[in-house]
Amino acid sequence: MRLSVKFGAQRAPDGSWIGFDGRPAAVKTALAYSLRRLQVDHIDIYRPARLDPNVPIEDTIGAVAEMVHAGYVRQIGLSEVGGAAIRRAAAVHPIVDLQIEYSLFSRGPEQTIFPVLAELGIGVTAYGVLSRGLLSGSPTAGPGDLRVRLPRFDGANRRANDALVGRLSEAARARGCTTTQLAIAWVLARGASIVPTLGCRTRAQLDEAFGALDIQLSASDADAIAALVPPADVVGTRYADAQMRHLDSER
Repeated sequence: MRLSVKFGAQRAPDGSWIGFDGRPAAVKTALAYSLRRLQVDHIDIYRPARLDPNVPIEDTIGAVAEMVHAGYVRQIGLSEVGGAAIRRAAAVHPIVDLQIEYSLFSRGPEQTIFPVLAELGIGVTAYGVLSRGLLSGSPTAGPGDLRVRLPRFDGANRRANDALVGRLSEAARARGCTTTQLAIAWVLARGASIVPTLGCRTRAQLDEAFGALDIQLSASDADAIAALVPPADVVGTRYADAQMRHLDSER
């Protein structure tokens, strides 16, 4: 088992997002608390959760690199940063992977980010491969469900996106699998360097997800499936506007 930890997100007492702190001292303080809470002597992959616009990424990664040399961190990852920031970080210390949202509904990284990762030999930890439940048909659970504040789940947007999911469901039925399994298999088919992460809440969901491993998609198969959901047809951004402004990967 490898332990991957993100750091730097700043929260108010009510849980609201109030920014990111990538200063070297904050990097080391966050690591100290993570090691204590997790009761371990090192973190396998340590990554800034976002890019701090007020701190050069060289300073943030340099601080993590010091912790690598001290033995508290094994490898350095990144999260939600664009190609230029990836290059700058990799110039300070080797980067093992980038955590970023990637799915049939979120294909932005393909344009400018994935080519940089391939050039530098950096892997991808893909989250949101089911687009927070859109691709699995998961209903929102009322006001306490974070997704009710996400544009893709809002009213007419959700209905338009569900119509796109319907196309995928037909393709899944033709292959004898579920839409969830097809969506996961599609991410797996995009390259051996891409590892999808899943937030399964039940054993049944986990068993269904593992079924995606039995689906073999060729490059042409994956392209045909992607064509069912053109990026321009997906309605709504993946986060609300305020959150999108914090994402270097979207610039």
